[in-house]
Amino acid sequence: MSNGNGSGLDANIALLIDADNASPEHLDEVLLVLGELGAINIRRAYGNWAKASLKGWGDLSGLHSIVPMQQFDVVKGKSATDMRMTIDAMDLLYRGSIDGFGIMSSDSDFLPLAQRIREDGLPVYGFGTAKTPLGFRQACTRFFDVAALAANQPDPDETPESTDTSVDDALLEVLGHAYKASERDEDGYTTLSELGQRAKAVSSFATRNYGYTRLSDLLRAIPNFDVKTGGDGRLRVKRLR
Repeated sequence: MSNGNGSGLDANIALLIDADNASPEHLDEVLLVLGELGAINIRRAYGNWAKASLKGWGDLSGLHSIVPMQQFDVVKGKSATDMRMTIDAMDLLYRGSIDGFGIMSSDSDFLPLAQRIREDGLPVYGFGTAKTPLGFRQACTRFFDVAALAANQPDPDETPESTDTSVDDALLEVLGHAYKASERDEDGYTTLSELGQRAKAVSSFATRNYGYTRLSDLLRAIPNFDVKTGGDGRLRVKRLR
């Protein structure tokens, strides 16, 4: 099975793209995020390439070394792409050389696939639109809203991490539950690493969805939390309200 890396620059990542349900406009952001999680050595896009609607993907396949996987529509109005992509994912899983999967799709049909991959202890990074069903989002180890990723790309003339953070109830709920579940010292501080691990364990939480690459920067932008460096050099977090 997998070599167990799971993350890090030496992790072997497979990116599987449902070209019927993903826009090529967001490919750059997806490659940027996955590139920070490992080496994207397998890149495949699935669809019926005879369709004019997939021309955008065809133009990018050579530029980004993406292998186009042809799947004809067996029955009119019914795509067999999902099944082909799922079969290939399972083949890669049992080959034992993959450390993580990226699935670019907004289709809830990939929920069982994400669940099955995670059962083997491998992370699944989902990339889709804001309309992606919650079930698939939650089945992923981390889910990224591709539109949010594109909107949060820094302007070269601006200071990095200057994005205005929108603090919504869902974000505060996830972080609040993670904080309550974390071990805290006598002053009410927990380690940033534990809070982050607990947040990711119960949801598809990803800091990049809010315009930040680091959890510490996201928390510093939220007045509900205080972030400081402890005596051991590790970052510590306390919920203020």
